[in-house]
Amino acid sequence: MTDAGLRYGRASLGLSFGVQGVAFALLVTRIPAIQDQYGISDGLLPVFLAAVPILAGAGSVATEKVVARVRPGVVLRWAQPLVLLALLGVGAGREMWHVAVALGVFGLAVGALDASMNMLGVSLQRAYGRSIMTGFHAAYSLGGIAGASLAWAGARWDLSLLASYLPVVAVLLPAALIGSRWYTEGKGPEGTEGGAGGGAGGALSFKLLLPLCLVMTFAYIGDSTVSNWSAKYLQDVLGSSEQLATVPYNVYMVTTLLGRAVGDLGVRRFGAVAVVRGGSLLAAGGFAVVAVAPGAWVGMLGFTMLGFGLCVIVPQTFAAAGRMFPGNSDAAVARLNIFNYVGFLVGSPLVGALGDAWSYRGAMLVPMVLVLATLVYARAFGPESARYGGGHERPRTVDVG
Repeated sequence: MTDAGLRYGRASLGLSFGVQGVAFALLVTRIPAIQDQYGISDGLLPVFLAAVPILAGAGSVATEKVVARVRPGVVLRWAQPLVLLALLGVGAGREMWHVAVALGVFGLAVGALDASMNMLGVSLQRAYGRSIMTGFHAAYSLGGIAGASLAWAGARWDLSLLASYLPVVAVLLPAALIGSRWYTEGKGPEGTEGGAGGGAGGALSFKLLLPLCLVMTFAYIGDSTVSNWSAKYLQDVLGSSEQLATVPYNVYMVTTLLGRAVGDLGVRRFGAVAVVRGGSLLAAGGFAVVAVAPGAWVGMLGFTMLGFGLCVIVPQTFAAAGRMFPGNSDAAVARLNIFNYVGFLVGSPLVGALGDAWSYRGAMLVPMVLVLATLVYARAFGPESARYGGGHERPRTVDVG
């Protein structure tokens, strides 16, 4: 693979991450409008919301099987347009079954998309021989900010879901298809593409992968806590205005983008173990500040700390799985990706139940403790945890920018 090919592959994959950030933000930030358009009751809404990550987990499991025969780039090339078309279907439908089918397709396609994107990211990082994974997730954060801004504009101007989604899909769908021409995979330790090969480091042991699965779950419990409860917490517990209560999530997204933009530099300088430990401590500190905050502005400081702390953990967890199983990294990433959705499913109900039964301040201490538990598993992020793939030499660093 030439240096130019790797650069094009990196840019095209970054575009894919960004497009997915836009699509996902457009869906989740317009949930009230979706509920109104289809007449979904408050009691039925959680069923729809839970179905998406459950089906995404199923899509990730299926992707592990598919990539044994078809390369991850092929899966990604067709999963991304399917996600965008499903988003358009959510906006275009009128009957309850329309949105059920559209969200079902969205969930399955998102699982395949997330898994295949991260498979390619791990493969490219192996080819580069240095940390670039966090940069891909920075592109996702940037897309999320863009998507949330577009959703805000649609709500501000009282646009229908179809009017909001159609122009975005009309631009992003051909861009994603054109960009998919340059999807590239690095070489595995046996010279095979990506992580499909066997050999040393190829046997996938769930026991070895389990610490990373737990870290992924804890990180997404923290992330879903911010996504689902920050506005309510600021308004109901800390007494902010309704307008100010919308700010923490935006601040969280911006700090996530900033942290990921420099995260790879931190990994190259200090190592993944130190970066993950630092991120875990900062995120736990953020939850502690939120829990004891006397007012809204101190609470905002806590959510800012959370963004900077949590942002590095997820991409480094995928990267660590690739190092641990270099001969079977595709399967490792697919299985690890399932715990993204486990954390998302567990986090919001857990905090809500604790908040109702105890207090929302006390509930914030639970994700704090779980994020701190990442420190126990931090050594799993170092190359020495698997001798960089069961005894293989670290690949030559490729100077491709």
